[in-house]
Amino acid sequence: METDPLEERPAPSDHRIILGNTGQNVIGLGIGAVATFVAQVVMTRELREAGFGVVTFTTQFAFIAAAASRFGMDVANVRLVATLVGRGQAARSRAIVRRSVAIAGIVSVALGAAVVLAAPWLADRFTSASEDGTAAFRAAGVTIPLAALAFTWMGATRGLKVMRPTLFAQWIAQPIGWIALTVTFWAWASASASAAGWAFGASWGVALAVAWFGWETRARRLRDVDVTADAGIPEEHTGALVRFGALRAPATLFSQLLFWTDLFVLSILMKDAPDGLVQVGVYSAVLRAGQSLFLFLTSVSLTFSPFVADLHHRGEGERLDQLYKSVTRWTLTATIPVLLLLAILPGPVLRVFGPGFDDGGVALRILILGMIVPVIVGTVGFILIMSGRTGWDLGVYVASFVVDVGLAWALARPDVLGIRGAATAQAVTLSFSAVARLMLVRRFLGIWPFDAHYGRLLVPAAVGAVVMAGVAALVPDARWGVELLVAGGGGGLAYAAAALAVGLPREERATLVRTARKVLGRG
Repeated sequence: METDPLEERPAPSDHRIILGNTGQNVIGLGIGAVATFVAQVVMTRELREAGFGVVTFTTQFAFIAAAASRFGMDVANVRLVATLVGRGQAARSRAIVRRSVAIAGIVSVALGAAVVLAAPWLADRFTSASEDGTAAFRAAGVTIPLAALAFTWMGATRGLKVMRPTLFAQWIAQPIGWIALTVTFWAWASASASAAGWAFGASWGVALAVAWFGWETRARRLRDVDVTADAGIPEEHTGALVRFGALRAPATLFSQLLFWTDLFVLSILMKDAPDGLVQVGVYSAVLRAGQSLFLFLTSVSLTFSPFVADLHHRGEGERLDQLYKSVTRWTLTATIPVLLLLAILPGPVLRVFGPGFDDGGVALRILILGMIVPVIVGTVGFILIMSGRTGWDLGVYVASFVVDVGLAWALARPDVLGIRGAATAQAVTLSFSAVARLMLVRRFLGIWPFDAHYGRLLVPAAVGAVVMAGVAALVPDARWGVELLVAGGGGGLAYAAAALAVGLPREERATLVRTARKVLGRG
């Protein structure tokens, strides 16, 4: 369900819009998650642990560098486009997007060129100076501007409260394209980490084309509704955009680094260990599996952020508080089955990556203890940013980064805890970051995600856990695939039934059913 700022008809409720957009987005995210997972499995089975470690390191390096070098222009587009549309000045957003794309393009191209030139040094520092590692870093440098500009245009359409371009570009075209292009490049050249890296860059080129087309087709139809309004907002001018980016760019860099810093530290500490690259590859799989907890949080964050910008700008704090409570509880409700699967069946989950990856089972359990905390408190980071508290958001990221590096450096050494230490560092860091932002949101906006309905989720979670663990105990350990499918599926169904029965308030259950019927009917 998408909204169009040009349509003159009674608008559906915010709850229904968020549910509809999130429902469609989750479908796309699911497709993207499955496609990314398939790509990873293909690579782990072909390249084994060491090669997969190189692919993960270099592609995530490119992704993080792209996040920083888009200079916060994706978030600026979400916030300012949503604000102008709410003021009835949608047509003014076209100029904002042109400026933001130019800023992101200049910064990301410069950084990408620097990475291409520094590829031999980077390979020597992080991938044992192999020729394949150098080529993989060159591919990362080319990827940086492609991904940065794709995100900038996706942010513009999200500001219109339209999610489909993001869905198709980021969650469908890019991951599926990565699989297809990797197979093609491997058939044309050789099965190497660098070929997978070049395929990753090419897939972001496809995503860029989709994101640009998604914005352009909608931008041509934007019109100002309130022609009597004053001349825009101060934040839309180039100087204001640059000042916003100066704070947001490092914050975005740290936001991405928080998910991978412990992996980078582990790579350095394990570089000379006998099985160092193998351990890095195993932990890469652990991180990938653990990050599935953020599937619904990511979807809701993308959908909810323009509402935050719009409602905050109009001073509708009570309405924002109600939406925050609802979407946070919905996110946790949808995430609990994934949490149970990772907690109860970590070995079978990691075995999907290949033999030997299940050695990371304990690390995965440690990791998810911290990863569930951001889900519990909801989209606090986006709320801070959309309300203009970018400086505070940056401060939390800097502090969290220091915590992550310090703990990882102390605990992830081969002679200390290894990958379990890296997982501990990640878990503590994410918990600290989420709670700090929650306190800031409470202080500056006076809103809070918790209410009396939150406790209703305990019963469905307990039912799902008992069923999942009970079924897993009946399946022989050797049949890990059957255990994963039967125990995971059975526990998930039991949880879903209990959640619908007692986990959601009656009015939300009715809204969910109506929205699901409408989405499925339109699909």
